[in-house]
Amino acid sequence: MFKSILFPIELTREARQAIQLTADMVKTHQSKLTILSVVETDDQGVMSSAERVAKLLQEAKSFFANQGISAETIERTGIPAFTICDVADEINADLIIMGCRGLGLIDEEAAADSVTNRVINLASCPVLVTT
Repeated sequence: MFKSILFPIELTREARQAIQLTADMVKTHQSKLTILSVVETDDQGVMSSAERVAKLLQEAKSFFANQGISAETIERTGIPAFTICDVADEINADLIIMGCRGLGLIDEEAAADSVTNRVINLASCPVLVTT
């Protein structure tokens, strides 16, 4: 059913919690896995730590390898939600699995601007959000 799964990973606890669910889904559906990390630029064009992102990608790839899963890694620079959706289209992803920052109902404005919410609204494939 899900031949290609995109797993955008970031430096949040929620994203790291989504990793086991992603492994289970890949195994269940015998999917091709692509791990994506987006190096975000701020208003001044300064990028978040590229070294931290590279380390995170390597840690995720190692986790999946220990589960017997081969994964492709992609690192991109840009606006996270748009980049995630662009990569999903490029690789013909059937599913995007990502963590939720758990904003709940406390701050509706922040929740509406979250990367997860934007991906849900922009993606051309289903998005599975873990908490």
